[in-house]
Amino acid sequence: MNFYRNNVTHIALIVFVFSLFTTETSFAQTKDVKVAKIWEAGEHNAFTDLVYFNDRFYCTFREAAGHVPKSNAEDGKIRVLESKDGKKWKSVGLLEKDKYDLRDSKLSVTPEGRLMVLMGGSVYEHGKFISRLNHVSFFDSEKNEFSELQPVNMDATIKSPGDWLWRVTWEGDTGYGVVYRKMDKSGSMAYLVSTKDGINYSLIYALDVFGLPGESTVDFINDKMVILMRRDGEGQYGYWGKSNPPYTRWEWTDMGYRLGGPDMVQTSNGKIVVGTRSFSDNMRENPKTSLYLSDENGKMELLLTLPSGGDTSYPGMVEHDGKLWVSYYSSHEGKSNIYLAEIPLNYLELK
Repeated sequence: MNFYRNNVTHIALIVFVFSLFTTETSFAQTKDVKVAKIWEAGEHNAFTDLVYFNDRFYCTFREAAGHVPKSNAEDGKIRVLESKDGKKWKSVGLLEKDKYDLRDSKLSVTPEGRLMVLMGGSVYEHGKFISRLNHVSFFDSEKNEFSELQPVNMDATIKSPGDWLWRVTWEGDTGYGVVYRKMDKSGSMAYLVSTKDGINYSLIYALDVFGLPGESTVDFINDKMVILMRRDGEGQYGYWGKSNPPYTRWEWTDMGYRLGGPDMVQTSNGKIVVGTRSFSDNMRENPKTSLYLSDENGKMELLLTLPSGGDTSYPGMVEHDGKLWVSYYSSHEGKSNIYLAEIPLNYLELK
């Protein structure tokens, strides 16, 4: 079980969401759920992830001038924050690399106990996307600093200038992730890969998914590998895939919901929680960041919608001290900032 890793609602839920959005302070909270802004220094702060490691929280995200760079001077950097209690945060790293727009940083802990940051590295020329190369960095706890960024070495049989390895999940001594490559508006490719060191990746299987597969999170539920996958084609919804070792035969379910920046976690009380960007009537309107409860077949029901709007989503989730902690970004208070929600595990029931 990996801990580091959308709908008619009840009146109580509606009242709850309304109370979140009518708060007069810079944070929103109820008796059960608390949400606080934890970072606003950058012009555009986005695409978060969260982990608990060595008795501390670590939260990572991209800092830049905007969602996508319009010039090389606006390339994104990766910020990493640290906190002992989830309330007071300090910066412990700002990762950058000349000529690369760094984004969608993801945290994981390797089998050797090293905190790893995986990130996409896109190359733009005058605002036009040219190519991409994933990078990794490892945190040295004794020196309290991150290593120099190192390019990921992808399996030669699938390597291309447009590959994006979005997240790595460790199970035993092996890390797993999905590499996706958008070919054109009609289709894209997705590959399941594995690693032993976080740097070198081998192909396991070319995933047989229809449409435009994209951002994907791998997890392990009831001894099965599960993939939560975003798809971007017209009329295409998120995919839920299940497989047994050696992960070359897959069962896919159309989830009926659009996903954006999806993450999932199974908590110690057996709840499967999915976090994603959500839309009104499943359309690309009024985006929010929401949490859902899912069964092991990807059937989801809305749990709660966090205070959010506009440019928002990309949650990171981790269980600690009887709570589910959720990082995410949102622009509902103006510019895009980073937020953290604290949700007691006993709240993870449909109201």
